[in-house]
Amino acid sequence: MVNLVFLGPPGAGKGTYAKELVKKLNIPHISTGDMFRETAASGTELGNKIKEIMERGDLVPDELVNQMVKERLKRDDCSSGFILDGYPRTVEQAKALDEMLKELGRELTWAIFFDVPEEVVVRRLTNRRICPKCGRIYNLLTMPPKEDNLCDVCKVPLVQREDDREEVVRRRYRVYMEKTFPVVEYYGKTGKLQKLDGTVGLERVIEEVLKLVK
Repeated sequence: MVNLVFLGPPGAGKGTYAKELVKKLNIPHISTGDMFRETAASGTELGNKIKEIMERGDLVPDELVNQMVKERLKRDDCSSGFILDGYPRTVEQAKALDEMLKELGRELTWAIFFDVPEEVVVRRLTNRRICPKCGRIYNLLTMPPKEDNLCDVCKVPLVQREDDREEVVRRRYRVYMEKTFPVVEYYGKTGKLQKLDGTVGLERVIEEVLKLVK
């Protein structure tokens, strides 16, 4: 069983690495970001509240996040393990996850920190574009669409997420360093931390992660 936590600033590539590793390890990728975006798009009272928080670049309260993650880890597809991406974001959440895993009779394999500097994050995220129809992700610098600003598949105009605007990206990075970096230190103290360079390219990163889990 492989139970992984992916840590790193927004734009570190956590989601991209997780999607590749899911195919190789046959375990689910649990992205709290995706969970939040689904809820934010639902139009419910809770969804509107989460949408406001996300657009400000702030963090969703611990109690709410912990509950969502706990329910998700109980599902059958997590019986062989999981990759948690975007959680835990605070030391309190990390402690809550320890308790959840203990209740489920499991243990964290590694917390993997992908180290990426602020300017690289800003460049990556402000150039990210998404197809509003199929959800396919592009990057104007590293993975542009074949036709200018049109999805290769759906041929509809690509959009920039609200939280990918430069001022929001920089705010998210500051919030990350202030609130989430202590989680990296927490796992360092528990002996569960592995630090990888998040700027070396996809294939190299995947190779390093597979070495760790095997």
